Amino acid sequence: MMSSLTAVLVKRKSSPRSRPSAIAVISMVIVAVIVVLACFGELIAPIDPHRQDLALGPTGPSAAHLLGTDVLGRDVFSRVIAGTASAVVGPLVVALGAAILGNVLGLIAGYRGGRIDSLIMRWVDLMFSLPSILVIIVFAGTFGGGYWMSVLLLVILSVPSDARIVRGATLEQTPRPYVEAARSIGVSDFKIMLGHIWPNIAPISIANLGLSFAGSLVALAGLSFLGLGVAAGTPDWGLMVSESRNLLFVNPVAVLAPAVMIVATATAVSVVGDWTYERLSQRGAGR
Repeated sequence: MMSSLTAVLVKRKSSPRSRPSAIAVISMVIVAVIVVLACFGELIAPIDPHRQDLALGPTGPSAAHLLGTDVLGRDVFSRVIAGTASAVVGPLVVALGAAILGNVLGLIAGYRGGRIDSLIMRWVDLMFSLPSILVIIVFAGTFGGGYWMSVLLLVILSVPSDARIVRGATLEQTPRPYVEAARSIGVSDFKIMLGHIWPNIAPISIANLGLSFAGSLVALAGLSFLGLGVAAGTPDWGLMVSESRNLLFVNPVAVLAPAVMIVATATAVSVVGDWTYERLSQRGAGR
């Protein structure tokens, strides 16, 4: 009886911790909305985001155009919705690509050590010494390539951060008894790294994935603002801010709406990643 009562009390005390906070719930809702808009934005948009009305020109919010129109008479609300895909797909590719490569290099460096570790970390130090955005601006401005070239460069320049974080976590796990036990029974290094060590450092990788996505989202939006991202006329949040920056006194919503979407998406993904890290860490501690 006493033990069951104790179990109930412990469950009641621990259950609030497992529930997401109000900020986490709001962030999850924002992320869910962004996913839907990224997948079906062109279909959801009430007006063709590419349709121009030069006779109308830039106007403020109205019943016909909820967020007004831009300098070419295009509906801002529809362009914000349609621009979700181009704003989200690139950062997602950057985050996943950097996470995969960074996890592989970090696991190898932390587990094997020695010359391999030294070689990988010297490359990481070299990449950290380079100003990422400046490198992309110079390379894209010189050789061209547009949006996907910027995405590729961001993947390469984001790998060192992931590799260093994963290496540190791997160094902490490698001396533990479960690794020694796996080695003693002849488990291969590949299986130890992928099947034993990585599940224990996965929460860190997932949290860093959210941060990488948020940073890439802001970086690619900034490159689009500078004209080094998507092609002109494409519905994209960063490009919309650039094209409408002269409309602050005519229709400020045309600038603020895409800017708010950039900030809200980056913040929501970071919060969800942090909450996921806490949940996975609690489960790992329980096990």
